Amino acid sequence: MANVVVVGAQWGDEGKGKIVDWLSERADIIARFQGGHNAGHTLVIDGKVFKLSLLPSGIVRGGKLSVIGNGVVLDPWHLVEEIAKLRGQGVEISPDNLMIAENTPLILPIHGELDRAREAQASVAKIGTTGRGIGPAYEDKVGRRSVRVADLADAATLELRVDRALVHHDALRRGLGMEPVDRDGLIKALREIAPEVLQFAAPVWKVLNDQRKAGKRILFEGAQGALLDIDFGTYPFVTSSNVIAGQAATGVGLGPGAIDFVLGIVKAYTTRVGEGPFPAELNDEIGQRLGERGHEFGTVTGRKRRCGWFDAALVRQTCATSGVNGIALTKLDVLDGFDELKICVGYDLDGKRIDYLPTAADHQARCKPIYESLPGWSESTEGARSWADLPANAIKYVRRVEELIECSVALLSTSPEREDTILVTDPFAD
Repeated sequence: MANVVVVGAQWGDEGKGKIVDWLSERADIIARFQGGHNAGHTLVIDGKVFKLSLLPSGIVRGGKLSVIGNGVVLDPWHLVEEIAKLRGQGVEISPDNLMIAENTPLILPIHGELDRAREAQASVAKIGTTGRGIGPAYEDKVGRRSVRVADLADAATLELRVDRALVHHDALRRGLGMEPVDRDGLIKALREIAPEVLQFAAPVWKVLNDQRKAGKRILFEGAQGALLDIDFGTYPFVTSSNVIAGQAATGVGLGPGAIDFVLGIVKAYTTRVGEGPFPAELNDEIGQRLGERGHEFGTVTGRKRRCGWFDAALVRQTCATSGVNGIALTKLDVLDGFDELKICVGYDLDGKRIDYLPTAADHQARCKPIYESLPGWSESTEGARSWADLPANAIKYVRRVEELIECSVALLSTSPEREDTILVTDPFAD
């Protein structure tokens, strides 16, 4: 059976939540493979709004197994809060439908404290993090000083892991003028939260391999967007994990052969939260209009998103690095009513035309967008469920996007409602 990876192909906020929810009806297992609770997914189901930041989107659908893989960094206190909130909305959550990899690293309070302290340093350029400890938790993971889910089950191991982490963190805190960590208080808090987390702990790699052999369909759910990838994003204004599709296998414990189709989620225009380069950004009335029509505020942080025209050069680049087989184009309806639309087709770098965003930060800063203009449309595309419902110019816009990014549209989303989706190619087709 086909297994599908869903990745954001821009800077995040592309509408992955709805698409994953739409696809989850066809899947047996929905697995998160990277990121933390800095990601935000908004689902609208039968008029009811669910806001998720850590749990896989499939958790709101009955009869599905939701998995948090080892590629995620997990804040156990946030996990408990999010579960309680969803249960309050009538969602059933138990070890029968939620599983957390035993080797998942934990986000501790000291990670958030360090994250915020660094961002507050006036002498250091801000990265624009959410301050939730994601980056420091990933640093501890690669530094081999993480507390992982399995460590919560043994008191001696837990103390050993905490002590190893504090050798590093207390030294950092001294340099930042912070008080040493309350070791005993941290261990006590972890022991108290341990039962809430351990009930969901499992050898995810084994379960997923067994389920795959049994013919079950797996939907791999990523967070953020490929332009925030630690290797291929606009470094250093990126997240602290690999976001591209190759991480899906590593982030849950499957081989790369488990991936059959990569679906890139692409917004019909471009947005970005936080700091960093954005060649096609519009600091004018058009940018303001896109933000207002698209309700461009972060699900997790509430921060206003920067807006600009669709950047085909960037999406073509991310489709290549993630091996995207087809895209889901979202928020086409936000472009309704524009007399003229523009697409960024490349950049002018010191008088030379290039068709990709260079790696060097100073080159990125000097890139000026090269636009191609297309006619807009006055008719509404909101709620369209077939090509016949779309204005001719809207179809021309979509076709031109396909040509420029060198990838076809598999799904077209025309509103936050899951039913308002045009299926072109079924990602789950065998």
